[in-house]
Amino acid sequence: MTVLHSVDFFPSGNASVAIEPRLPQADFPEHHHDFHEIVIVEHGTGIHVFNGQPYTITGGTVCFVRDHDRHLYEHTDNLCLTNVLYRSPDRFQFLAGLNQLLPQEQDGQYPSHWRVNHSVLQQVRQLVAQMEQQEEENDLPSTASREILFMQLLLLLRKSSLQENLENSGVTSQLASGLAGGPFCR
Repeated sequence: MTVLHSVDFFPSGNASVAIEPRLPQADFPEHHHDFHEIVIVEHGTGIHVFNGQPYTITGGTVCFVRDHDRHLYEHTDNLCLTNVLYRSPDRFQFLAGLNQLLPQEQDGQYPSHWRVNHSVLQQVRQLVAQMEQQEEENDLPSTASREILFMQLLLLLRKSSLQENLENSGVTSQLASGLAGGPFCR
């Protein structure tokens, strides 16, 4: 299995965040890495096999990959990704407590794949573009700016996920209420 190393992707040894566009992402064999990543699907389609489980991914899919996860891409069709790489949730110079904004494994289940709507995807693109602009500089203010932008990205994704969960649970309860009084429940 291929192992990807942070030294090949991060601009310097002390950089906490790096942006790695894959425009397009071709089929790629199973691999893991010594860093974490947030995979943002811009557009296109493909199969993302994550820890042995296949997921269909399309524009608006966001996947959180930890350093011990294994994954691959197959059956890609114009699949364009932006990978936001970070060394570890606890390897930031100015940020602490990021784990609280990241998906958490619960009862052996890791909610790795999220969905965002088009509006949120546009906001994500803007934040990533700002991070890319900061990537060239290696001074303290630039490092702080990149980390702040990363925090904004996590907050945006978390809020969007919570909103989508609320909307989905509202639809589910409306369906359940409608069915409970319907002709099938007599």
